[in-house]
Amino acid sequence: MSEIVKVGIADIDLVTPPDTIRTTGLGSCVGVIIFDDRKKIAGMAHVMLPDSSLIKSASMNIGKYADTAIEALYDMLIKKGAIAKNLKAKIAGGAQMFQFTSGSEMMRIGPRNVESVKHQLNQLNVPIITSDVGGSSGRTIEFDPESTRLTIKTVNAGTKVI
Repeated sequence: MSEIVKVGIADIDLVTPPDTIRTTGLGSCVGVIIFDDRKKIAGMAHVMLPDSSLIKSASMNIGKYADTAIEALYDMLIKKGAIAKNLKAKIAGGAQMFQFTSGSEMMRIGPRNVESVKHQLNQLNVPIITSDVGGSSGRTIEFDPESTRLTIKTVNAGTKVI
């Protein structure tokens, strides 16, 4: 009997077959899936913001920021038996949900999240093998660690598998 592991906003979790892993509500957030297709283990982070450097709190949620969430997910996978050189990534989300007339860089959360996620994965030598990012619509994603298929349901745009 398979289960769907749900990853909330600013959350991180792992999955092995026959279970799948899903997150909903990806607007400007980015869903990051890192997986080892040989060991059949995968993890997902639901990244809300690009960078934790401005946070002063000792009780920071590491799942919230691209720089901390991706590193934590990577470490969790290695501890569970994934092999670093086998890791690959798929990403989705990073929409620009609202149009701003100011053109302020600070308001471009979706694109900034995507840039930060790509940078962090590159720092860890985890190649992104496919992505579905940008646009202006929210997404729900579900990953199957057995087939390595990522199913993406986009508001007003239907479903696709990458």
